[in-house]
Amino acid sequence: QVQLVESGGGLVQAGGSLRLSCAASGRTFSSYHMGWFRQAPGKEREFVAANRRNGGIYYADSVKGRFTVSRDNAKNTVYLQMNSLKPEDAAVYYCAARSSNCYVCSDPGMYDYWGQGTQVTVSS
Repeated sequence: QVQLVESGGGLVQAGGSLRLSCAASGRTFSSYHMGWFRQAPGKEREFVAANRRNGGIYYADSVKGRFTVSRDNAKNTVYLQMNSLKPEDAAVYYCAARSSNCYVCSDPGMYDYWGQGTQVTVSS
């Protein structure tokens, strides 16, 4: 069992930056693939970024060049640095963990554990 807790969301002006954190419980954090997803009102949950346990990193096209995912296995934490934020980035952001293997790991249905989400609001 893994518990995930996101933090770092908030209100930011367009063009600004936020850094989200996702802290995981348990001793086997390094064995999990970690993903970031987001869901805006009235829309489906969508893939943002993944940081595989072997270090592979993948991004949605919409955030490439602006967002950076990283992890610190010693701190059981995965991060999402978000720069050059746009109003369309506004959503609830979730982190997720998957124990079984995956490649891009972009399908939310693949993930075993989810955090409660953190709200990101971007004003224009």
